[in-house]
Amino acid sequence: MKTVSLVETNKFNMSKGSKTIETINPCNGESLKTYPYQTDSEINDKLKLADTIFADWKTKSINERTELLDSLYNNLSHSKEKLSELITLEMGKPITESKAEIDKCLLLIQFYKKNAEQFLADVLIETEAHESYISYDPLGCILAVMPWNYPFWQVFRFAIPTLTAGNVALLKHASNVTGCALAIEELFLDSGFPKGAFQTLLTNHDTIEKIIGNTIVKAVTLTGSEKAGKSIAATAGKHLKKTLLELGGNNACIILKDADLDKYLDTIVKARMQNSGQSCIAAKRFLVEETIYDEFLEKFTEKIKALNYNNPLDDKTNMSCLARPDLAETLEQQVSKSIDKGAKVHYGNTRDKAYYQPTILTNISEDMDVFKEETFGPLAPIMKVKNLDEAIKLASKSSFGLGTMIFTEDYKTASKKVLDIEDGAYFINELVKSDPRLPFGGTKASGYGRELSKEGILEFVNKKTVFINK
Repeated sequence: MKTVSLVETNKFNMSKGSKTIETINPCNGESLKTYPYQTDSEINDKLKLADTIFADWKTKSINERTELLDSLYNNLSHSKEKLSELITLEMGKPITESKAEIDKCLLLIQFYKKNAEQFLADVLIETEAHESYISYDPLGCILAVMPWNYPFWQVFRFAIPTLTAGNVALLKHASNVTGCALAIEELFLDSGFPKGAFQTLLTNHDTIEKIIGNTIVKAVTLTGSEKAGKSIAATAGKHLKKTLLELGGNNACIILKDADLDKYLDTIVKARMQNSGQSCIAAKRFLVEETIYDEFLEKFTEKIKALNYNNPLDDKTNMSCLARPDLAETLEQQVSKSIDKGAKVHYGNTRDKAYYQPTILTNISEDMDVFKEETFGPLAPIMKVKNLDEAIKLASKSSFGLGTMIFTEDYKTASKKVLDIEDGAYFINELVKSDPRLPFGGTKASGYGRELSKEGILEFVNKKTVFINK
């Protein structure tokens, strides 16, 4: 098959920018490791290898592919301590959360090991034909552009169903977690996946457009910002290639007057402060019914003050720095602009390089940055509402549509509001989270397409109609 070269007449020159990637520990600013960018020739070789391997990989039976998941599970499990430390060193999250991230990847592997054959089985359709059915055929080489906040989970969430469906994968990971990206590639190789089935690209975003344009790449998935999603979708659209976009979120957390705070307060705190608030599905706007507002604010503040900021490699640490100093600066600016419009600092609001103190803001209005925009860090803007209807109305005032959570004893009434929320997820008495068994994705500026569950493994397949007459 004729392929388009990565670069037109080799005009791209790495010398336009840095020729290396340096990973830095965000907690102390120390350099971890330096990696050379791959050359245009090396990337072209990876594309060609992916194409070659796909020709054989797609012919493997589902059982042959899922057997490798057992080996991957064992290798990942045995490497849990080392890989968890790598996550923490590169992007700063507490080591207990890094370990939990690896555990979640292990659950994902088990889920698709158990269910992939059923999900990908031909579906017989009764027609006038002798035989007619839907065949789920792999597309080919899928490019993934992934973020740093969950450097293993985000990749595994894409890679496991995509490879198991018979595709091959290319990963462009966030540069600050390059060590994680290469470790993942090594895991797949050590587990028996053929060389070329999963490959990491060490390059910058300037090359992504050209890689997408290569005919070997059949589709693109991105987890990242709204800006990045629009750029990737526009580029893929020019080449009529499918995209799956998991973008930002501005999730509302609604606390009603009958909510059992003693039972759910730890969950509510985790919904905002997990991973130092660096999650698209975190609770980013707290809408609290007025009759419980003061009680909630007092108890919530006590929990926030009790968070332990320390060395993230210490098992007792549950709050860490952000992944880069500029991320903390951005959050500081959003808070500052909101204060200028009348927001009040109830607690926190100090920054030291990449560390941003867990912060609570009150006196919030709809025109403030902390209400309108996604805030990626340990910030909790708390807003008073009269009742559930007002809370639903305010929760819906967002360009994002990833998830909403409601805490109430009257779950039956809350469940009747499902149609009033346009988001991709609606959780009652639980934080919004991803689960291998359930589809995950958003609406509006939060993107489109679904990962995980049966829907996720069918995102990158050709749903082919087969019609047979004698």
